[in-house]
Amino acid sequence: MASSSSTTTSPGPARRMSSDERREQIVAAAIAIFGARGYEGTTTDDVARAAGVSQPYVVRLFGSKESLFLAALAASSDALMSAFRQALADEASDRDLPQRIGDAYVQLVSVRGLHQTLSHAWLLGSHPVIGPAARTIFADVWQFFREEVGFSADEASTFLAQGMLINVMIGMRLVDSYDTDARIAELLQTCFPSKLPQILDVAPRADEPW
Repeated sequence: MASSSSTTTSPGPARRMSSDERREQIVAAAIAIFGARGYEGTTTDDVARAAGVSQPYVVRLFGSKESLFLAALAASSDALMSAFRQALADEASDRDLPQRIGDAYVQLVSVRGLHQTLSHAWLLGSHPVIGPAARTIFADVWQFFREEVGFSADEASTFLAQGMLINVMIGMRLVDSYDTDARIAELLQTCFPSKLPQILDVAPRADEPW
């Protein structure tokens, strides 16, 4: 009788991340940590632990906490403008342009810490390096609304004001009180009439460690 044998193939070594991939991983962790703790409340060691790398490696790549925050801010801005431009280009959608852009902004809540990192940057206007970077980003958004979208100054102002309100609500973690405070429930339902389930699902909670 012929005997049969089976062989098992052990998995090969895990692919090592490239330096660019590792940098992206660290920046994503930085957005989440800076978003939750702010600039002053975050250390490079906090970001390193969240990214699963050593603190000296973070310093070797970015040099300082300030440079790391600028990288997180730039990545957040890039994601924001990319989402806006994709919404602008989606002319086949049955939603009008303001709704598409507004929905794109709300959907970015799935990028953990993005809205809060931008908000922290807005509050660092007196910082000699971060302040100018934040002002440039804010002006870029205004220019996008005015020149690429074609909004009037009043329409652009309204959109910016709505965006700031969304940032405040996310930063305050109002979703924690959605089930216990009728005032906050009404506020969230009014501001997110179609996106509320998504917001409740992915928005950061106060009991999360970061």
